Amino acid sequence: MKRGKQMTIKIYDKLPRAAKEIRQEVFGQEQGFKKEFDEIDPIAKHIILLEDDDPVATCRFYYSKERECYIVGRIAVRKEARGKRYGEKVLQGAEEEIKKAGGKRIELSAQCRVSQFYLKQGYTDTKDVHMDEYCPHTWMRKELDPACILNEKGK
Repeated sequence: MKRGKQMTIKIYDKLPRAAKEIRQEVFGQEQGFKKEFDEIDPIAKHIILLEDDDPVATCRFYYSKERECYIVGRIAVRKEARGKRYGEKVLQGAEEEIKKAGGKRIELSAQCRVSQFYLKQGYTDTKDVHMDEYCPHTWMRKELDPACILNEKGK
């Protein structure tokens, strides 16, 4: 009897080689971004999703004092692993860790072409569109604290 693939999420305090490789493949080679690695990487937590023992997806998250919330970013899934909801799973892993850390709100800068993915995950589009290198992005937000949602609706 064939068993299903084993999925594991691992969290790192430093940018692991596997995350670097996935991001370089997806954002550098496939999408042509030149400035993939930045000053956020050393301060962020990094998540790797493994299928059996193979790293297939990654993201990072950190607390932004400037935006007064957690920021999730650099969500990437290897081409051969797409269509298996791994992007959703790695994002959920980040959300769970942020909740454990006491986070109340998450924001992310999504490529406009994939904003529908985030809308399906419960994020709202702030319509704050900006360019990252040559690519249009929009800031999106998700409230983790139900009281925040009630307060916003009550306004």
